Amino acid sequence: MADTHNVTEFIFLGLSSNPEVQKVFFVVFLVLYTMILLGNFLIVLTVVTSRSLSSPMYFFLSYLSFVEICYSSTTAPKLVSDLLAERKVISLWGCMTQLFFIHFFGGTEIFLLTVMAYDRYVAICKPLNYTTIMNQQVCGILVGIAWVGGFVHSFAQILLVFHLPFCGPNVIDHYFCDLLPLLKLACSDTFFIGLLIVSNGGTLSVISFVVLLVSYVVILLHLRTRSSEGRRKALSTCGSHITVVILFFGPCIFIYLRPSTTLSVDKMVAVFYTVITPLLNPVIYSLRNAEVKKAMKKLWIRMRKLDDK
Repeated sequence: MADTHNVTEFIFLGLSSNPEVQKVFFVVFLVLYTMILLGNFLIVLTVVTSRSLSSPMYFFLSYLSFVEICYSSTTAPKLVSDLLAERKVISLWGCMTQLFFIHFFGGTEIFLLTVMAYDRYVAICKPLNYTTIMNQQVCGILVGIAWVGGFVHSFAQILLVFHLPFCGPNVIDHYFCDLLPLLKLACSDTFFIGLLIVSNGGTLSVISFVVLLVSYVVILLHLRTRSSEGRRKALSTCGSHITVVILFFGPCIFIYLRPSTTLSVDKMVAVFYTVITPLLNPVIYSLRNAEVKKAMKKLWIRMRKLDDK
């Protein structure tokens, strides 16, 4: 860190300064975070223990759920604990660590969603070659690329703010450390840094979003040649993926694809992609997928039998 760092900690303003509202938020977000953990862990456990969910689609789904657990855990526990704290404080190094892992898991999710779209493209547009193309080794490599891509994205983001001088104000109008609120506190010109952040985070989100939309358009056009039953099943699966893509990328593009300015609505938008989206993913994938629901039911029966013994 540069010698101009007089700031050793940051103070969050949080979601509200009203003590009564904070108590309500504490209960709400504690429940939501618990549901995120349980819902996504249930999907991971179901896929791992079920022989009927051995296809690449469910392999990727289990990793997506694992990433969602990690992603929400970078912000939600701190948010919940701060709602009962008088001073919402985080150290400088703690802030940088949180910032790194937010973008690491967020970037990994972006690449993983792209991989899942490619999997659906191969499954629907090249069904005869699906098992050959999407073999176990290829699936493992694609997941590895998603993790590496997330790391490279996050490492590039953290380099942009790591050496910024923080020598004055230390109050962040947010509930976690993010790039744009930190730029406001730096005691140097951050215009160029802001452009680099937009080119890294915002452009990545937009390009990935466009690629995903184009891939699903191609898939939907290809479905015209399928039977009504095959079309219905494929549409159900793709519909779940498209819903998750829109829920995740919409807020991310809103936050990161604009000049380095912060808006009052940013905190509510951040709640959506750090809490609501990880909560909805298990619901979307399980309720719209008969095979997942059937596997969950079998898992529940097996667990009940074990309890009876």
